[in-house]
Amino acid sequence: MNFDSTEEWKSKIKRVIISEEEIKAELKKAGEMINSIYDGSPILLVSILKGAFIFMADLCREVKVPCEIDFMAAKSYFEGTESSGHVQITMDLKHDISKYHVIIIEDIIDTGRTLNELLKLLKLRNPLSIRVMTLLDKPDRRVVDLKADYSLFTIPDYFVIGYGLDYGEFYRNLPYIAEFNNE
Repeated sequence: MNFDSTEEWKSKIKRVIISEEEIKAELKKAGEMINSIYDGSPILLVSILKGAFIFMADLCREVKVPCEIDFMAAKSYFEGTESSGHVQITMDLKHDISKYHVIIIEDIIDTGRTLNELLKLLKLRNPLSIRVMTLLDKPDRRVVDLKADYSLFTIPDYFVIGYGLDYGEFYRNLPYIAEFNNE
């Protein structure tokens, strides 16, 4: 996807559904929850790339207990707005997670297929515990039995962009969550 102008790029932002201020307030609560549960425990925050990198960076600043970070990449959206149903792991973790309480940091849980496959793989590596924190949850779209341990926001079945979420690699830089104008 290419744009001829910034105006054309902006025209695909239908409306803001979660403001930057709302995100910041929920991030603070999420950080406080992690602080209260894991004080003194070996924590590994695992960002699922690319979509969760901004979420994890901001969340990390709210975590006041010792933690480490790592990254994993998987995809099921191949330049479209619908999950393909096929999950491809494109980058794996560097840590031996058997020594950690792992918190998967996800941008959005839609069908749940991608995260379900990642969880199966990571559980085989025997972490001390594993939990899922997601920025956005779309339970109406779920096709597998999966529920996050902590969701900052539950949203209806919109295709959303911003705050790390993209359409064709664009819009990740928006400081809010917006509905994508697919017209």
